[in-house]
Amino acid sequence: MVSQNAIPSRKHLGGFLPYVFTEQGVASLAGVLRSVRAAEVHVKIMRAFVEMRRFIQRDANVFARLDSVDRRQIAFETETEKNFEKVFQALEAGAPAKQGIFFDGHIFDAYVFVNDLLRQAQKSIVLIDNYVDDSVLAQLAKRRKGVSATILTRAIGKALAQDLKKHNTQYPPVTILEFTPCHDRFLIPDAETVYHLGASLKDPGKKWFAFSKMDKAGLVVMERVEKMLRDAR
Repeated sequence: MVSQNAIPSRKHLGGFLPYVFTEQGVASLAGVLRSVRAAEVHVKIMRAFVEMRRFIQRDANVFARLDSVDRRQIAFETETEKNFEKVFQALEAGAPAKQGIFFDGHIFDAYVFVNDLLRQAQKSIVLIDNYVDDSVLAQLAKRRKGVSATILTRAIGKALAQDLKKHNTQYPPVTILEFTPCHDRFLIPDAETVYHLGASLKDPGKKWFAFSKMDKAGLVVMERVEKMLRDAR
């Protein structure tokens, strides 16, 4: 039903009233239709075909450039979609808040917040906390694989030493060192960020406490901690 000369409409599948004539089809019709009107239409159509070929030949470079631009646009959109996907994944993962307050009774929310901080670490975790027990060790066990964990605390009692020994026989080891100069509590993931914690990790949410991500002052804390750890080695 489709010839080299004409493409018939779906409505008239018998070949009548075609939608489109090819250039060869128009030339063929010129030998059949003899009226003055048909001749005028034939000439105009043939001129249109000639002009169309000239247009294509004249602007071939433009079309090639447009095709190249279109290809680059497609590649750019693909890369943009990938970047957006990364952003959405980061948003879904949820970066920890820079500061906030937990009130009494918000035990689970505070617990989840601390665990999220621990999971963000890629290389190391340093916790400065004078009130550590086995619950803190259990939280540190949830850190990423290959992330080291060090606790600096005022004193290592017999109970804590025993808990640490049992913990390290089953889970990636945690190092606990005595550290007396500090009164407040700090959490330092990857030696890059310092969080000041208003409560010990063993009982956040039991009473009001605030937390904040430190800026320039945190650099001083990290420098002193790193020096202390080097001296301990």
